[in-house]
Formats: sequence, C-alpha cells, structure tokens
Amino acid sequence: MRDAWRLAVGTLTALPVRPPERVDRTTARRAMLLAPVAAVPLGLLVALVLVAGRTLEVPPLAVGLLTVGALAAGSRALHWDGLSDTVDGLTASYDPVRSLAVMRSGTSGPAGVLATVVVAGVQATALTAYLDRPLLAGALVCLSRCALWIVCCTRVPAARADGLGADVARTVPVPVAVLGGLLLSVLGGLVVLVLVHRAGRRFGGVTGDVMGAAVELALATTLLVWAAG
Repeated sequence: MRDAWRLAVGTLTALPVRPPERVDRTTARRAMLLAPVAAVPLGLLVALVLVAGRTLEVPPLAVGLLTVGALAAGSRALHWDGLSDTVDGLTASYDPVRSLAVMRSGTSGPAGVLATVVVAGVQATALTAYLDRPLLAGALVCLSRCALWIVCCTRVPAARADGLGADVARTVPVPVAVLGGLLLSVLGGLVVLVLVHRAGRRFGGVTGDVMGAAVELALATTLLVWAAG
C-alpha cells in the first residue's frame, strides 16, 4: 500500500515523495483507487485560494483564474499537458500511429491550445459560483480524479505498450468505474466515457495523456453541474 500511495501522490500532485520501490498491477490498481484521496491537498489549496480571494475582495473571475492556476501548479500542469496532447492527437490524423506520434512530440498545436483555453475558461468561470462554498469546490477537485477509474477500467486497453497508460490501464474493476461515473455526476461520467470511446477508436486505447484530459474535462463538467444545482 505504501508504494501505491507514493505512486498516486507522486503522479497526481507536485508534492515531493519517494518513488515507489515496485510498480506492478496491484500497486497500479491501488494507486488509481487512491487518486481522489491523493488529491486532497489540491482540494485544500483550491479552497484556500477561494477563501483568500473572497476575503481580499478580488474580482470573482480573477479569483477563478488564480484558482485554476494554483491547481495547475499543484499538479505540475500534468493534466493540462495531457488535454492539449490528446486534442492534438484526435485532430492530427486518422492513422493511430501518426496520432500517437503527435501526442508524444511534446509540442502543442492550435487545437490543443484552444482546448486548454476553453476548458480553463470554463473551470475559472464555474469556480466563481463557489466563493461562498470553497470546501465544496475542494471536494469536487478530489472527486474529479474519479475520472481515472473510468479511463483505467478493465474493459479499456492501453494504446501503447509503454508509458503511464500501459502501467495503469485495465486495473480498475468495472463496478468501481461505474461508481466513479456516478460520483462525477451523470454528465461528468458521460463526458469521460465519450473521451475514452474516441480515444479507443482513434488511438486503439488510452494513454497517460488521455487520463490527464479526462481529469480536466471531468472537473470542468462537474463544477458546472454542481454550480447549476
């Protein structure tokens, strides 16, 4: 369990932890199941930024943008990189090999940049509804990591034989993946399912980039749903 905790925290946050001594299928499954708990420090960070912004009477949209920036810093912007690469891959080619090569290149194309701007804008705008409910916003940050349960479902293959996707793909039981979709809200779960379906058809499976994209899309959708509710 210690290795699973180290893998979850070290992968999903910028907190300094020792690398796991061994990463096998059991460790990977436990790490993915621990993802919402590993994100608790990020949830607290979001709550603190919202409280500070409200206390200092910072304009709401500015608070939302600062919160998105703080959350990105707290996760080394790993998920944003995944979102950008995934969208670039989906729009680059119908050839899986070409699409995966584009995703691995490390550069952001116009489609990827636009996707990050739009999703970040949605998150920042939605967060303005949580100035009076900072703890709820923090909790939703943690819940958004349940998207990884769907992406890593045992029914979803990895697109590559190496990388983070190959390490954690097919590790989460189907009932847990279904629970993750319900926790995200029905709409949030559907958004992640659509992403996984598209990745499967275009890439042949999921990658670490798809996992990052799933987290950011799940957070944006879940924030909107709860704000409307």
